[in-house]
Amino acid sequence: MYGGVADSQPMLSTLFGRTARWTVSLVAVVATVLVGTAIPASAAASGTVKTSGTALSVRRAPSLKATVVGSVANGTQISIDCQQTGSLVTGGTYEDTYTWDYVPSLGGYVSDAYIYTGSNGRIAPDCGVGTGSAQCNPGDCAAEARFVPGDGSMVVYDKLGDGHSAVVQYWLRGGVGPLTVWNPNGTGTSVTQKIGVAAGDWVFYRVCVGEHGTRTVDTRSCSAGLTDYR
Repeated sequence: MYGGVADSQPMLSTLFGRTARWTVSLVAVVATVLVGTAIPASAAASGTVKTSGTALSVRRAPSLKATVVGSVANGTQISIDCQQTGSLVTGGTYEDTYTWDYVPSLGGYVSDAYIYTGSNGRIAPDCGVGTGSAQCNPGDCAAEARFVPGDGSMVVYDKLGDGHSAVVQYWLRGGVGPLTVWNPNGTGTSVTQKIGVAAGDWVFYRVCVGEHGTRTVDTRSCSAGLTDYR
C-alpha cells in the first residue's frame, strides 16, 4: 500500500528504461503498422476491482513509477480496453503479475493483480491504445505522453529534472515519420500539439528523452511503441 492506495510494492521490476532490448521489437511493430496491418482493439472486456478495501491507483503508464492520475474504489466494475506488460506487482489480491489493464474511462492503467476477471490469463488484446513512459529511474519516469483521440493531439510531460527534454517520436499512415513533439520546458510541465491524425486513422508512437537544442532523440531511452486510433 502507498498513501492508502493499492498497487505500490517495495520490490518491483520495470520494463521501461535505458536498454537496447526494445529495438528489435520496435522495428517489428513499426514494420507491421506501416504496412497497414495494425488490428484495432476488440470490444472491451470487463473486471471488478478487488482490494482489501482501499482505492486502487490509476497510473498514466503501466509502471509503478508512472504518475498516479486517479483512483478507483474497491468493488467498481471496469471496462478493460486492452492489457499490457509493465512493472511487476507483488502482494496483490491475486497472483503476482506484470499485466496491467488499460481502462479508458479512468484515463490510465490499473494493475491486474487487483482485478477479478474470472480468468488466470489475459482477457483483452495487447495494448496499442493508451499512454507511454520513458527512462523510468527510481522515483518518476523522465517522460510520459498520451494521445488525445478527440482532437488528435499529443500531450508530452516532462517529469524528471535530469537535464534532458521529453520527446515523442511518431509515425502516421503511409509511412510518414518519424515526426516529433518536444517538451523542453522543464520538470512538471506539459506540451500539447495537434499531430494531424485524421478521424478514423491511427498513429504509432514511442516516448523518449533527448537533447532539444540539437533535436537529438536518445533512442536507448524510448518506451515500447504504441498504436492509438482517432
